Amino acid sequence: MRIEDWFLTEEERGNRETTLAPWSTGNDVRPLVHGATYFAELRSCLEQLGKDDLLLFADWRGDPDERLTPDGPTVSAALAAAAERGAIVRGLIWRSHLDLLRFSSAENRHLGEGIEAAGGQALLDTRTRPGGAHHQKFVILRHDRDPSRDVAFVGGIDLCHSRRDDADHLGDPQSCPMPDVYGPRPPWHDVQAAIHGPAVAEVGKVFCERWQDPAPETRDPLRRLRDHFNRLDDAPPLPEPGPPPPPAGRHAVQLLRTYPSRRAGYPFAPDGERSIARAYRKVLARARSIVYLEDQYLWSTEVIEPFAEALEREPGLRMIVVVPRHPDQDGWLAGPASLIGRADALARLHSAGGDRVAIYDLENHQGTPIYVHAKVCVVDDVWATIGSDNVNLRSWTYDSELSCAVLDEREDPRPPHGARRFARDLRLTLMAEHLDLPAGEQDELCDPAAAFAAFERAASRLEEWHRGGQAGARPPGRLRPHPPPTLSRLQKVMAMPLYRFAVDPDGRPPALRRSGGF
Repeated sequence: MRIEDWFLTEEERGNRETTLAPWSTGNDVRPLVHGATYFAELRSCLEQLGKDDLLLFADWRGDPDERLTPDGPTVSAALAAAAERGAIVRGLIWRSHLDLLRFSSAENRHLGEGIEAAGGQALLDTRTRPGGAHHQKFVILRHDRDPSRDVAFVGGIDLCHSRRDDADHLGDPQSCPMPDVYGPRPPWHDVQAAIHGPAVAEVGKVFCERWQDPAPETRDPLRRLRDHFNRLDDAPPLPEPGPPPPPAGRHAVQLLRTYPSRRAGYPFAPDGERSIARAYRKVLARARSIVYLEDQYLWSTEVIEPFAEALEREPGLRMIVVVPRHPDQDGWLAGPASLIGRADALARLHSAGGDRVAIYDLENHQGTPIYVHAKVCVVDDVWATIGSDNVNLRSWTYDSELSCAVLDEREDPRPPHGARRFARDLRLTLMAEHLDLPAGEQDELCDPAAAFAAFERAASRLEEWHRGGQAGARPPGRLRPHPPPTLSRLQKVMAMPLYRFAVDPDGRPPALRRSGGF
C-alpha cells in the first residue's frame, strides 16, 4: 500500500500557503467513542500539565460549567487550574451567533473570561464568512520536559453540555436544548481521536495559523470595545514550537481541513482550503467493498455525488449510513429545512446503489432516539477519518473544519485480506455497539457482506418488535431503518429558502462553483 494512493499529495491539497506537512508517520491514534470516554481522558491529561507546558484548544461551543466527569471538575475549572499551575493556556472559541437563535454566544464568552481570569488567553474568533462558523474541535497538550506524553484530541466533540454520554446512551445530566422527542437528557453518540506522535505538532500548526491571523477577531466596534475591557482582544505570541514528539506507533496521519474563500483571505489559505472534500473524492474513487459512514446531517446533492458515482462504478460496493432520526432543531420551518437536503441526498444514493445502500438511525434500550453527532467514515477498511466535518456543503466549503485521516501500516490478519487494523477495528467497534454484539463475536463483521446483512437483520427485528406493540423481550441492537422524511408541499416551498441560504451555503470561489468542483 502506497500512502500517496490514499492521502492527498501536497499539490492535491490545493493550498500551497499552509505550513502543514502533507502527512506524518509514526503516530498512534486511538478512537475515543463517547463523550464520557473523551472527557475522562482529557481530565487526566489536563491534571498532569505543569509549569511551562502548553495547552491549546479550539472549540465551536464551550460551556464553562460542563463537568468532565460526574464529580467534576468543570471545563472552566480544569482549564483554569492548568493555567494557575503555570501552563501556557491559549484558546480559540467561536464567538457564535445570538443565543436568541439557540446558539452559544454567552456560554462561549463566559468560558473565555474564566480562562483570562486564571492567566490564560482566549480569543472569541469570528474570522469566517458571514453566517459561517469555526466548527473545529481540538485540544493539544505539549509537555516541556517529556514530549513523549504530548497528545492531541481531534474530532467532533465540543467541550459543552450534552456531550458527556456513554455506551448506555442515557444522556448527559447537563443537557442542551433539543427537540422533545429526545427527552430531557438527549442520548448522544459521538467520537474523538487521541493522537500521539509527530502528528501532534501538525495539529499545533493548525492552531498557530489561526492564532496568528492578523485580521481582527471581530469587525463589530461594540464587540471590539467589550472584548478590550474584558481582555479578550490581545493575542500574545505563542512560544516557539518545540520539535515534533517522538514516534509512538505505526499510523500515518493526514490532517484535512475546510476554510472558506474569504474576501480578505486567510494568510495560510488565501483561496480557502477544501482538502476534506478533495480527500473524499480521491478515496471514494478507490472504494471497492464498503463505505461505512456516521454523520449528523448527510445532505447536499453535490457532496453526495462522489458516493453515488462510486456505487454506480462498483457493483460490489455497499454503503451503510448511520444518522439521527430527527433534526436537532424543531419547528415548522427549521425541521423541514434540515430534512429537504437529506431527502434529495438519500434519493440519489438509492438511485445509484439500490439495495446496496442502507440508512439507519439509533435508539437506546429505553426506546429514546439517540442523536448521532459523530463524523466518522471508513472506506474499504483501509482509510478512516474522524473529524468535525459533516457530509454537507457547509462543512466542505464554508465553515472551518478539521479532520484526522488515518492509514495503518499493519495489515489486519483476518479475512477478507487487504484491510488495515485501525480502519477495520474502528468500523467493528462502532458496529458491535449498535448491534449489542459481544466483543468475542465482532470478527463475523469483518466481511462487508456479512456486516451489511447483520445490520439489516437487527434493524428488521427491532422494527417488527415496535410494530407488534413491543410484545415480549426487546431484540438486541439499537438500529432502526431510517424512514424517508414526510413533508407537505407547502413545508417544502416555505423551508427551501432557509435550507439554501442559512443551512447550506457555498463558500467556493466562483470558478469552482461554475465547474461544480472543489
